[in-house]
Amino acid sequence: MQSLFLLVDTILSLYTWVIIISVILSWLVAFNIVNTSNRFVSIIGDIIWRLTEPVMGPIRRMLPNMGGIDLSPLVVLLLIFLLRNLMREYGLLGPVGF
Repeated sequence: MQSLFLLVDTILSLYTWVIIISVILSWLVAFNIVNTSNRFVSIIGDIIWRLTEPVMGPIRRMLPNMGGIDLSPLVVLLLIFLLRNLMREYGLLGPVGF
């Protein structure tokens, strides 16, 4: 059973990195450092959007409008950290670390 929880922990860790990459890419596009007309940037942006939108979309709809500031990645990251800490607290996983 511990193998299953280790798999879930690894998936949550990878998803954390996907969210961080999503935030960084959105900043790079917003400040016009990378251009979405570039085919590679467009493909990467589409893949990341498809991975994050099913989770962050409903949270984004529940949060109040902050005038252009999207707090949904922060909420998702906090929920992931909470879930990972709960799994460790109940002894389902080993100590904190990769």
